[in-house]
Amino acid sequence: MEGEKEFLSNIEKLKADVLACCRNPEHPPRILPVSKTQPIERILPLKQAGFTAIGENHAQEILEKFPALGADFEIHMIGRLQTNKIKYIINRVCLVQSLDSIHLAQALDARAQACGIVMPVLVQLNTGREAQKGGLPPEEIVAFARECARLPGLSVRGLMAVMPKAEDPESIRPLFRQARQLFEQLRAEAIDGVDCQELSMGMTHDYRVAAQEGATMLRLGAAIFGERKYH
Repeated sequence: MEGEKEFLSNIEKLKADVLACCRNPEHPPRILPVSKTQPIERILPLKQAGFTAIGENHAQEILEKFPALGADFEIHMIGRLQTNKIKYIINRVCLVQSLDSIHLAQALDARAQACGIVMPVLVQLNTGREAQKGGLPPEEIVAFARECARLPGLSVRGLMAVMPKAEDPESIRPLFRQARQLFEQLRAEAIDGVDCQELSMGMTHDYRVAAQEGATMLRLGAAIFGERKYH
């Protein structure tokens, strides 16, 4: 299919761009395709491009897509998670990237233990301190990670940073740098139950800066699928 060939070719160009601009070319950041609102037939070709994981924002979409995608892709929960939706995603996702309150942590821990699993999580960092977005301010991250590490149903794997939208990504470079420094601080703390592996930051409009500043994972939607069309 011509459209699919072009789609896969564009992904290869995107991978090459990430490799060219990343902080450490020997360990380039993983690209996590963000597939919210995308139909199954647009997601499945990602397998040919070597992707094994996707990111979804809503529990309902995960529930709907899982039967068709669960065997081919690991699913990351990257959107805000309400406690009453945990039961729908607990056996369907491999990582919750948006952990940002002790209430959510305790509810996720309880459900994970009831299911006999340990759920990997990232602590969500709100670098710009934007009230309308989830996440914790930088000064609360280490103490929060320490508290979550005491919950046997959770495994803290690092940070997910949410950045303010900026016309010029260079203007928020200091926030990416701060997120990496905080990630390195969390790793240096060597907290029992915290295995600091992932720094998930950077989206379509700012992924180059994120890659340059040490992201281990980029959450890319429009860069892969094109801009979403709204009806």
